[in-house]
Amino acid sequence: MRTLIVTSFMSLDGVVEAPGGEPGYRNSGWTFKDIEFDAAAYEIKGREQQETTAMLLGRKSYEAFAPVWPTMEEFADYNAMPRYVVSTSLAGDDERWPATVLRSLDEVAALKETEGGAIAVHGSATLARNLADAGLVDRYHLLVFPVLLGAGKRLFSDTDKDKTMLRLTESESYGNGIQKQVFEVVR
Repeated sequence: MRTLIVTSFMSLDGVVEAPGGEPGYRNSGWTFKDIEFDAAAYEIKGREQQETTAMLLGRKSYEAFAPVWPTMEEFADYNAMPRYVVSTSLAGDDERWPATVLRSLDEVAALKETEGGAIAVHGSATLARNLADAGLVDRYHLLVFPVLLGAGKRLFSDTDKDKTMLRLTESESYGNGIQKQVFEVVR
């Protein structure tokens, strides 16, 4: 079975919305404002590109990434791997960044059963919450930023469900206050 990894930039209060400057959120670009850049904190992003063999996105993240990511040299490995978009409303994929459209979480579960390496979920807060609620997430890669944003999309669901135990497998703190946290979901 393939490993499903949710990878995210997250504020200390759990907000994951618009970390890179996406429009429409009052704190857009919060990962780059007032936080000194430290390349060591982002080392995990390079490892993710090497470890994963496919990307899984929600419709909104796919539509935001499709016009930008294909032109970014630092994402060459991601641009070369298969992409999947979970959406009930997307009519087709963006020809600049082709993807296979999955219509349900059952199709995601079936994808996990196929041969291949890890699958990374980038952005896609709603999808990440739904995947977690369905028991499909195997690992979290979090870069937690030293900022409280208040309102905004959150990574974790507030659905009333049984607890999910996590095992911390990797952590590191950086001089700029960012913390790397890697958690395996305990089954």
